Amino acid sequence: MQKYISSIQNPLIKQLLLLQEKSRERKKSGLFVVEGEREISLAVKAGYEIVSLFYCKEIYSESVLMHLINQPIDRIEVPMELYKKIAYRESTEGIIAIVKAKTHSLNEIKFKTETPLILVAEAPEKPGNIGAILRTADAANLDAVFIANLKTDLYNPNVIRSSVGCLFTNQVATGSTSEIIAFLNENKISYYCAALQASKNYIEVNFNSAAAIVVGTESTGLSDAWLENATQNIIIPMEGEIDSMNVSVAAAIIIFEAKRQRNNK
Repeated sequence: MQKYISSIQNPLIKQLLLLQEKSRERKKSGLFVVEGEREISLAVKAGYEIVSLFYCKEIYSESVLMHLINQPIDRIEVPMELYKKIAYRESTEGIIAIVKAKTHSLNEIKFKTETPLILVAEAPEKPGNIGAILRTADAANLDAVFIANLKTDLYNPNVIRSSVGCLFTNQVATGSTSEIIAFLNENKISYYCAALQASKNYIEVNFNSAAAIVVGTESTGLSDAWLENATQNIIIPMEGEIDSMNVSVAAAIIIFEAKRQRNNK
C-alpha cells in the first residue's frame, strides 16, 4: 500500500522514532529500524520480514525501491524536511525500514559443516564493538556468532550501523554463558578462551576441529565459567606497555589464524 505522510505527529512516524530511540519499545513490539539500501537489502536476503518502508523520493528513486523489496508492504513517501528529522544517520540514503526481529535462539543454529568455526563474545556492552565483531565474523565467513550475557540491545541502531548490515549476514544467537557452554559441550565443539592466565600462544593451537574462539571485554575479561572449563586458554603476546587490545581486534587476529590453518590443511 502506498501512503504519503508529511507530519511528524503522525502515529507511524512517532512509532518509527520510538523504535530508533527506545530499547524497551523494540523489545515490546518485536520491531526495529534499519536505515540504508545495503542494510535493508541484506536484511531481506536474510529472510527478515519488512513491515513498512519510508522513503524520500528526492533522494531515493521509486523505481529502485520496487526492485529492492518485492513484498506487499506499506510504502510511505515522506518529504525531505520530514525525512531529515527521522533519519538516524547524517549521510542518509533516503530509505528507512521497520523490520520484524528474530529470536536468535541457540536452538535455531544450523551448521553446514561438521567442523564449524564460531566466535563467542561474552558481555559486550558497546554497540560499536558488537558491530565490529559482526563485521569480522562476516569477513571470515564464520559459521556462527554467539553473544553471551548481552548487555545491550542487538537491534540498537548503532549495532546495525557499525556492523554495516553484518548483523543480517551472520548466524547470531544469544544466551547466558552457561547456556552457550552447554551448547558447545553437547555439540562437541572445543572452545579456546582469550585470557592472560594459564594461556598458550594462539599460534600454537590447532583450530582445525570444531572450534569456538571466546573473547571477553577489555575491562573484565572472561568469567571463571569460561576460563575453568576451556579446552585451552590462549593469549596474543603483547610487545608494548599494555596487556590488552580492543575485543574486535583481538577476535580478528585469532579468527584469521584459525582460517589460515584451515586453508592450509
